[in-house]
Amino acid sequence: MTEQRADAPGARRTPAADMSLLGIYLNDHLAGATAGTARVRYLLRSCRGSGLADALAPIAAEIADDRTSLLHVMRRLDVPVRRYKVYAGRAAEQVGRLKSNGSLVRRSPLSTLWELEALALGVEGKMAGWETLRDLAGTDERLDARQLDELIERARRQHAALEALRHKQVLVAFRAA
Repeated sequence: MTEQRADAPGARRTPAADMSLLGIYLNDHLAGATAGTARVRYLLRSCRGSGLADALAPIAAEIADDRTSLLHVMRRLDVPVRRYKVYAGRAAEQVGRLKSNGSLVRRSPLSTLWELEALALGVEGKMAGWETLRDLAGTDERLDARQLDELIERARRQHAALEALRHKQVLVAFRAA
C-alpha cells in the first residue's frame, strides 16, 4: 500500500494543519468584520438624522457585537489575531470610500445604495462563516453550537433588513429628476 501525500485531494490532515487553515480563515473573516464595522459606522455618520440612520443603528450595533463574538471564538480556539489582516480590513474600507459616485463635492444617493449592497454582501459572508463554524461544532467542543445558531439567525435578520433598506434606496438613487 502506498502512502498518500499530505497535500493530495482527500488526504487526512493533521489537527495542527487544520487549525492553521482555520486560523487563516477566521483572520480573513476578522478582516471582513473590521471593514464591515467601519463601513456601517461611516454610513451611519453620513446619513445622521434620517430615517435610514434610525433603521441602521441597531444593525450597526449588532455588526460590532458580531465582530466581538468572532474575537471570542478565535480566543476559545487559540487562534491568534493577525494584526496585519485587521489593518488590511480597515484600509480596504477606507479605499472603498474613494469609489466614484457621480458627485465630486457631496454625497450621492448612489453612495448609500452601494454601501448598503456592500454591507448586505458582507453579512452574507459573515453568515457563511458562522455556518462553517457551526458545521465544525459537532467535532470541536470549544465551539458553542447554540451560540452559533443564534449568530446565524441574527445574520439572517440583518441581511433581510439591509435588503429592505437597499430596495428603498434604489428608488431614491434612481428616481426621475
